[in-house]
Amino acid sequence: MLRYPRNMHGYGANPPNANWPGGAHVAVQFVLNYEEGGENNILHGDGASEAFLVDVLGAQPWPDQRHANVESMYEYGSRAGFWRLHRLFTQAGLPVTVYGVATALMRAPAQVQAMLDAGWEIASHGLKWVQHKDMPPAEERRQIAEAIRLHTVATGTPPQGWYTGRSSLNTVDLVTETGSMAYISDTYDDDLPYWRLHGDRPQLIIPYTLSANDMRFVTPPGFDTGDEFFTFLKDSFDCLYAEGQAGSPKMMSIGLHCRLVGQPGRFQGLKKFVDYIKTFDKVWVPTRLQIAEHWAKEHPFIAQDVLPSTLDRDDFISRYGSIFEHSPWIAERAWDGELGPANDTAQGLHFALRSQFRMATDDERMGVLRAHPDLAGKLAAAKRLTAESTAEQKSAGLDALTDQERETFTRLNTAYVDKFGFPFIIAVRDHTKASILANFETRLANTAEQEFTTACRQVERIALLRLSAVLP
Repeated sequence: MLRYPRNMHGYGANPPNANWPGGAHVAVQFVLNYEEGGENNILHGDGASEAFLVDVLGAQPWPDQRHANVESMYEYGSRAGFWRLHRLFTQAGLPVTVYGVATALMRAPAQVQAMLDAGWEIASHGLKWVQHKDMPPAEERRQIAEAIRLHTVATGTPPQGWYTGRSSLNTVDLVTETGSMAYISDTYDDDLPYWRLHGDRPQLIIPYTLSANDMRFVTPPGFDTGDEFFTFLKDSFDCLYAEGQAGSPKMMSIGLHCRLVGQPGRFQGLKKFVDYIKTFDKVWVPTRLQIAEHWAKEHPFIAQDVLPSTLDRDDFISRYGSIFEHSPWIAERAWDGELGPANDTAQGLHFALRSQFRMATDDERMGVLRAHPDLAGKLAAAKRLTAESTAEQKSAGLDALTDQERETFTRLNTAYVDKFGFPFIIAVRDHTKASILANFETRLANTAEQEFTTACRQVERIALLRLSAVLP
């Protein structure tokens, strides 16, 4: 594998300030998954009964059969659980995003009207509440289009948000290709929205949650009581609120299902949480679409000029072959290795190049050391340094030495090369002339082994500084 597709970096140590409306410390977003009537059922043309997220212990799909108990549990969600949750949120005056399975919405005229009357956002939860992991891309693309069509019929408008849930590796790309979604939520990888590129199309991703989610009432390890659910939600909220107070506001998603938290004993835990957050001032409770609109305004997509992991081999080596002085083989090996989104920053690409340098033989690394020029030496005087070395030496004033300073550098350079067999190397951008000379004197006292190690570390530091000048 030459290219690792997963993004393990994200925002890193410095996420952007969400700047939520009103200076909110946290955005709390409630999602109600409406799946009842869209689940696996031979009545719906499926090959077996549903067995996922129900209170039947050890439930398994029954091929070519209906499962009366499972069906009635889904029916509880539409008949009773939905209305209990609808009353809670409308009486509390809190907006909700519905993840609506298109075929379920088509079987729920009263519920859909109640959602619309409440001003809730209805996002798409796919055509049917079924597993997509083995679905061919062409079939999944067809079902996405059909879901959008039926959603528009049921609600009057096409969806602007998407969450398949039981998704495939192709889902996010296929939904992005529609070009019609303000956001997609088929990820669980951050506490903030972010932009994702598919080809040349940027797509806003608003991550969802399977932890602050009532599905854990029926999946191990999970919640046994409403109080356990409340405690988990409260602890999550308290953590994120404190981070927001400290200047790093985040988003808290909460996943709900009509047939699960709609049960009375579980419902009380959710109600306690709703009552709890209403005691705080700096809390924004939006729909996911409102989050998408806010993020697109506050943090619009900005294309990065160069993504190293996407370059072809020749372009990559042309751009980064001189990061390690006159040693393009390091860039060649890095490109031939595993690169991914985590390597598209200065720190990330430095890690990839540095790793190849560290894995090289001692002779190869010695070659890199010997490729460096003397500080303020003959090459500098003859203006034969690389552009990077010229700029670096200039930054420390080594291009404007007095005769006495030049004599001192010449003497030290000669003594150093005579002793160690390679030029004195130091990241001059970290130093002044005085501190460079002080390091010269100190390091001349090192053993050959100590100085080889020290020089290699300085080579790595120089590479990082060079990359930091051209990459985020």
